[in-house]
Parts: sequence; C-alpha cells; structure tokens
Amino acid sequence: MDELTKYLIKPTVTEKGVVKAWEEDIMIPTYEVGESEKNPICLEKRVYQGSSGVVYPYPVIEKISDEKKDKKYKALFIENEYIKVMILPELGGRIQMAYDKVKNRHFVYYNQVIKPALVGLIGPWISGGIEFNWPQHHRPSTYLPTDYTIRTNDDGSVTVWCNEVERMFRMKAMQGFTLHPGKSFIEIKVQVYNRTSFPQTFLWWANPAVVVNDHYSSVFPPDVHAVFDHGKREVSNFPIATGEYYKYDYSEGVDISKYKNVPVPTSYMAIQSKFDFVGGYEAGDVNGGLLHVANHHISPGKKQWTWGHGDFGQAWDRNLTDEDGPYIELMTGVYTDNQPDFTWLQPGEEKSWSQYFMPYAEVGYVKNANKDAIVNVDIENEQATIILYTTSEFKNLRIILKWKKRIK
Repeated sequence: MDELTKYLIKPTVTEKGVVKAWEEDIMIPTYEVGESEKNPICLEKRVYQGSSGVVYPYPVIEKISDEKKDKKYKALFIENEYIKVMILPELGGRIQMAYDKVKNRHFVYYNQVIKPALVGLIGPWISGGIEFNWPQHHRPSTYLPTDYTIRTNDDGSVTVWCNEVERMFRMKAMQGFTLHPGKSFIEIKVQVYNRTSFPQTFLWWANPAVVVNDHYSSVFPPDVHAVFDHGKREVSNFPIATGEYYKYDYSEGVDISKYKNVPVPTSYMAIQSKFDFVGGYEAGDVNGGLLHVANHHISPGKKQWTWGHGDFGQAWDRNLTDEDGPYIELMTGVYTDNQPDFTWLQPGEEKSWSQYFMPYAEVGYVKNANKDAIVNVDIENEQATIILYTTSEFKNLRIILKWKKRIK
C-alpha cells in the first residue's frame, strides 16, 4: 500500500460524538484528458443512454492520454467515529472514497487512480466512488468542477455542499454530504431547482460502485421477483433467471444476483418494490457490504449494472483502473424505477429529498432496512435466525418476532 493510500484511510477522529470536515490538497495519479473541441461535430441526432445526445453548449473531449502523472486535487474530507469520506469537487462533486472504520474497509469502490474513458455524455468518465447523475445520465459535468462549502449544523452534524448550475438547461443542483455524530451512515441531501421560465426535464440517479468477486451478490428487496433492462425492453425472473436475457441463455436457471454468474454487460432494474433499500454483500472473509436507504415513494429506482466477468468485462476493468479490479454499480433513482425515464420541473419549482448510504457487516442477505437498522431473517427447519445490525448505539433494545399476528 503506497503512502498516499495510507494517508487517506488513516483515522483522524476517535472521539465519540464528534464530526470534523476540512479541505486539503492531495496528489492522485491521473491520466490527463485532451483539449476540449471548441467546435465539436454535430450531435443533435446522437442517441446516448437511450435519450438525446445533445450537449450544447458543453464542449466535447475526445482524447485521453496514455501517460499517468501525479496531479493535485482539492479534496474535501468529512469524518466521524465510524466513517471517513473524501469528496472531489473538481470532478463533479463525487464521493471518491468512503471508508468504514469499524471493519477497516472501503465500503464503496475506491479507485486509486483517475483513469477516464470516453463513456460520459461529453467524453471523460471515471469508475468508482459515488457519482451523481443529473439532469441526464451520465452527468454532463461528471468531469468538471463544482462550487462547494462546508456547514456545521446545530445538532453537531457537518454537511459538505457541492453546487452547480448546469449549462444545457440552466438548472441548479446541490448535493449535501452529511455525517451525524454517532451515526454510521452518509446522508445525502439533494436539491434541484428550475431557474428558468420553461418546464424542464431531469433525472437523478446516484451511482455507487462496489468491489466485486466470486463471493459478491446484489441484494434486492424480497418482493423483487422480476427485473427490467433499459426502457423495459426485456424482462427476467429474479434472482433465478430462467430464459434469455441480454442475449445470454440462462434457461437452466441461474442466480443472476451473483456477480460470477453474469458473463456479459448487463443491467437490471427492480420492478415496483415496496421496500426502501437496495445494496450488495460480499460473503467469505469480508462478510460485509453497502446498503442504500431512501423513501421508495420518492426513490423507487433500484438497479445493478455490470460489465460482466467475461473477457469483455475484464478488458473494461483494465481500461478504468490500474490495480483495483472489477466493480459493479448499484444505482438508485428518484421519481422513476427505470432509465432513461425523466420527470418534470415546472418553472421556479424545486424538488428535494434525502438518500442514505451505509456500510454493514455480519448480516448476509438483508430482508429489510431503514437508516437506523438492518435486519435479516432466515428460516430453516422451522427455526428462525434473526440478525440485526444498527447504525448507532441502542440501549435496552427489544426485538419482537411475529408469526401470523402472534408474538413468538
């Protein structure tokens, strides 16, 4: 492990009930991008992620350097006794690192190099961390700087705000990253505002990446029995696929919640779940995962994307990182359960919501969760095993198990 990595994950806060935030210059190995095309070719009829590929007035970048150099970035750190987070306002205001100090592990994919590929709407895009996609996917400004400020709140929590006015429709978006004293989750507060005199469309998908291997499974709620691809063109049973999906034959019955069983690039989005969570879990030695919690009436979108574990996917892994290996995306959308569906902002209208991202461990395949507690219930041979994981300390906690309206 190099000195930079040691420094970034070194805990600096040990006192209970204290949240700190600060800004600092750091060096990250980076493959630089080329100059922007001042007069890009006409893109009016380009289709991107199933919707319009128009980018005006953004310029387009079409070149990535093959040489890696250390580059200085402004980093915003926020930390409490459980979690340490690094945000890069110069790269779209993304979370680049989120570290679980309880299990001593990165609970989102920490890509230790900035290695863009020409995946984004206007060119460069990087894997890892948590990206915030708006007003289109991928975020046009995902590789551009945002404004930022740090606020200390009355309850002792601290919020790092990143803010931009995007150039295509002149709308404003803010995402606030909050750590609370004694809480093992990141609260992300979002505000989007239509500054114009015309109705505008937008989407918002938070895009966390997680490390995957043969022990990794996506964790969808127990009422998810089918999944759609983009635009609901195809549907598959879930978690056991029994037909053809993304032109791959699963007719023998394959558990597609497991990363190792999906060999080709694949998306699947949950259909009409009434639960508030989605996540992923790595069994084996790690025995931990990442969970997202949000009000499903506002944030119904629950999605997994993978490049696949085959040769094509492994080539993309190498294209996006030097040493940190494969990942999947566990995307979460507001006001829609599919892509590229958009919703409306009327003139002068503002919408706001909160999302929670949290590490968890020793739980297995979650059956229900909120921001305070995560629970799994396994029943075997008429015996129920209950595993409860909380995101803060609880005293005199009581667990009630009911069966057919009776307390057991």
